[in-house]
Amino acid sequence: MALMMNRRSLILSASAGAAAVLHPFSARAQGGQAHLRILATTDLHCHVQPYDYYADAPSDTLGLARTATILEKLRSEATNSITVDNGDYLQGNPMGDWAAAEGMAPEGAVHPVMQGMNAVGYDAGTLGNHEFNYGVPFLEKVNAGAGFPIVCANFARSLGATPLEDELWAEPYVILEKQVTDGTGAEVALRIGVIGFVPPQIMHWDRANLEGKFEMRDIVEAARAWVPRLRERGADIVVALCHSGIDTAPYEAGMENAAYHLAQVPGIDALVTGHAHSTWPSKDYEGEGMEQGTGKIHGVPAVMAGFWGSHLGIIDILMEHDGQGGWEVTAGEASLRPIYERGEDRKVKALTTDYAPAIEATAAAHQATLGYVRAEVGKTDAPLYSYFALVADDPSVQIVSLAQSWYIAQQMKGTAHEGLPILSAAAPFKAGGRGGPDYYTDVPAGPVAIKNVADLYLYPNTVRAVRITGAQVKDWLERSAGAFLQIEPGKADQPLLDPAFRSYNFDVIDGVSYRIDVTQPSRFDADGAELNPGANRIVDLTFEGKPIDPAQEFIVATNNYRASGGGKFPGADGSTVVFEAPDTNRDVIVRYVQAEGTIKPAADQNWALAKADGATVTFASGPGAAAYLEAVQARGVAIEAAGAAEEGFALYRLTL
Repeated sequence: MALMMNRRSLILSASAGAAAVLHPFSARAQGGQAHLRILATTDLHCHVQPYDYYADAPSDTLGLARTATILEKLRSEATNSITVDNGDYLQGNPMGDWAAAEGMAPEGAVHPVMQGMNAVGYDAGTLGNHEFNYGVPFLEKVNAGAGFPIVCANFARSLGATPLEDELWAEPYVILEKQVTDGTGAEVALRIGVIGFVPPQIMHWDRANLEGKFEMRDIVEAARAWVPRLRERGADIVVALCHSGIDTAPYEAGMENAAYHLAQVPGIDALVTGHAHSTWPSKDYEGEGMEQGTGKIHGVPAVMAGFWGSHLGIIDILMEHDGQGGWEVTAGEASLRPIYERGEDRKVKALTTDYAPAIEATAAAHQATLGYVRAEVGKTDAPLYSYFALVADDPSVQIVSLAQSWYIAQQMKGTAHEGLPILSAAAPFKAGGRGGPDYYTDVPAGPVAIKNVADLYLYPNTVRAVRITGAQVKDWLERSAGAFLQIEPGKADQPLLDPAFRSYNFDVIDGVSYRIDVTQPSRFDADGAELNPGANRIVDLTFEGKPIDPAQEFIVATNNYRASGGGKFPGADGSTVVFEAPDTNRDVIVRYVQAEGTIKPAADQNWALAKADGATVTFASGPGAAAYLEAVQARGVAIEAAGAAEEGFALYRLTL
């Protein structure tokens, strides 16, 4: 592996030619000093080709094939470089689903994301939480096709008395043997240690695939044990690949977003973070030890490179050789390079072009995926869209709930739960936010293809049913109601949506009726922690026209992520599960559409925001929302267009 990497570095240096503009660290390096550039991707989610399979159209906002073109240029600007991936490479778009359903069936098949990554050339990678969605045997088959080591220090078959005694599933780290060029052109040996980490929450999120077979260590606990071992084994510098976000709250064992605290573990020289589908350095994060100008976290240069290939992360470090075989990092900084920008006219401008080797490597898989997603399964007599899903009852969420209820009603027959009322919980997965102004479901009336179903339901979750009480139903909805900021009655143009709240946690429960009073404080924060015990936003909660009985039991159809504790919803912690389906939620939606022939999606207005003395609130939606504004107004929702918003969004005003 080391020989292959050195050969590649020489080829890239030669191809760059004299026209390459060297980074200042490379330009000013002297004898015994060397510049190392660490180029990082994260959360690719199988997006290799610059193509939106849901819209069935090319896209300039995603794709490793676009990121790789920037990567090639940045390699040429540095005397020495390595390329790493920070996980969540496997699942996330229809190409990943096609590969799981059909593409990996032939003996020796290489997964398309690995075809693309191998064409780009990676030195190391780590696991993300979504790597486990299709099961560990499938993951093993995929990783066998990787042309680079994939490491993880906290995912284990069994835990020992200490992290160093754990029976890990993957190697905890790799030491890359490199010959780096110093400021005089001399080659000097450098041993780069790369270690990886994944959120412990995978044991809940993929419980069906992992429970009883694997165990997890806390990220920081594992790092405190393994980083010194990595140094003992001769690593001159240590690069941590942490598929975990940045949370500046006080450290707690088992934190999902632990990168901020990982940066404080002695011995780490560079940190790659991700999972949150956000960016760093940026204004998205602030706190003690966070340096936006240099990208450092507690003095360690760190980077979070967006998602789907939207950005390339760059960490530049300057090292000095002590003349006795050791290296010391003397300077470091981190930055990002986007693959596109959005102008004031909301139009996307591509900042790079296709990287031909990645396009060619995945061309066959791309064509097969197009055939897969275009297969028709039924029809819809009305459009399905999610532009207003966070402010009013929504047809795209409704159809998911109907399919789940239809399926679970069949599964409950002949069981001890037969006869209990069935409710269904579903959330809008595509509702703008960090996904951008085009990140909405928009399926026109007419034929429904698999791509449309995948657009309605992004994740390969499996169906679950939980048995809970009416009181737990209310608390579940209180958690969802954290999506909204608290407003003042009668006041004009107040922002409505909490930007920290993810739309996939805005569960609407079908089968009950309720109102959400946003003049009241939220009981829960955006991450599900209880902020205001006793606070009540859910009002007029009824079942079959009567106030819900707190003691009555219900079956709630949902997915494995939610039922196992994902999102921290009351009543959904894994202990209330009464049915675990082998079928994915998407498969159930496909079967429902096929059974109906023609579906008739319509929001039944089972929930709404409560009146607030004529207060007006504002929220952003996509430009495509304009086509459906009148339809929402016709349902009695007092909503109007309010001009343009930032970053290509449109602004809307709602009167309460």
